[in-house]
Amino acid sequence: MNGKHPMNNETIAATVNTSQGDYRILVGSGIIGNITDELVKCNLTGRVFLVADRALPESSIRTLRQKLGANDYQTELLVLDLVESNKNMDTAKTIYSWLSQNFAERRDIIISMGGGVAGDLVGFVAATWLRGVPFIQIPTTLASMVDASIGGKVAINLPDGKNLVGAFYQPKLVIQDIELLSSLPKRELNSGWAEVIKHGLILDRELFYQLEHIGNSYKNELTSKRMISAIRYSVKIKSDVVSADEYETGDTRILLNYGHTIGHALEKITKYKKFLHGEAVAIGMMVAARISYRIGMIELGVIQRQQAILQQFNLPVYFEKIDVNSLIEATRSDKKTMEGSINWVLLTGIGTSTIQSDVPTSLVAEAIEETKHQRN
Repeated sequence: MNGKHPMNNETIAATVNTSQGDYRILVGSGIIGNITDELVKCNLTGRVFLVADRALPESSIRTLRQKLGANDYQTELLVLDLVESNKNMDTAKTIYSWLSQNFAERRDIIISMGGGVAGDLVGFVAATWLRGVPFIQIPTTLASMVDASIGGKVAINLPDGKNLVGAFYQPKLVIQDIELLSSLPKRELNSGWAEVIKHGLILDRELFYQLEHIGNSYKNELTSKRMISAIRYSVKIKSDVVSADEYETGDTRILLNYGHTIGHALEKITKYKKFLHGEAVAIGMMVAARISYRIGMIELGVIQRQQAILQQFNLPVYFEKIDVNSLIEATRSDKKTMEGSINWVLLTGIGTSTIQSDVPTSLVAEAIEETKHQRN
């Protein structure tokens, strides 16, 4: 990541169009070295307040800070344990205090460097500090690249549920350097593919077919053209959805929550310690697919293909030792609930999906029970 990699149209995976302004999503290998050029393009000239995840290699953080400093961007650094259990007001207060002690102004720039938790939490702080300061995302996990860093959703958790306090606050720029994924543990990388698979299942069968071919020879070869192509494809899908439905007022953006109703509930009742987010979503997708089948929306073969591709990417497709009723109860705080009824995102085929609000609890329980015991 030491050399300078020229930006071109191939680096720009998507441009997101929003009422808060348009922003580019850059995807490539080694592109973090161009960050100061990109800040200039965005007309950002203030000091930089970089919040980085402690799990990142020190060399990655140091390289970014040196690059900023060498180009006259005074940079303050705060390194935190940015894990789900810390995505709360206490950690936000820590960042607020740091900003206050360093006299952060409205023209200054807040950069998050880490996974989805980093983007959510630091973005929430950026949205609320001085009523909003420029925010840049540098996602360092696959899940945050293809999902969390796109669309401006920022939030913190409460004891009562996940992402209950938040806002829509769009970044000025998203830089996705594939080289940053090289230090990810294999389990974390697998977790990220759940979101890519989700995009194919709900909106684009061609991406799903592409993933089926990749999955058969999946060896974590992130720098291969096929892998980068799939990541860029997924980024473009999410970006197009956000551009069409910025505030999740229509149905299309809600479709992106496929697997998340049960997924978030699983995370909640296990106190965010048993499953990575993508793992919980993978199990949630299995439950949602079984609901879809029981309602008559899909054939059994769709469930089988979904399960096969999740397993090809080493993702879980069942769970155990969790009470079904407790899991159902945990879904009631889901943010897609309207007038007490959960809006379930369900499949109608490979690459097509819909929203269903009147799913009987008994049917949900049956789908959960089947997923709880299914092992093949």
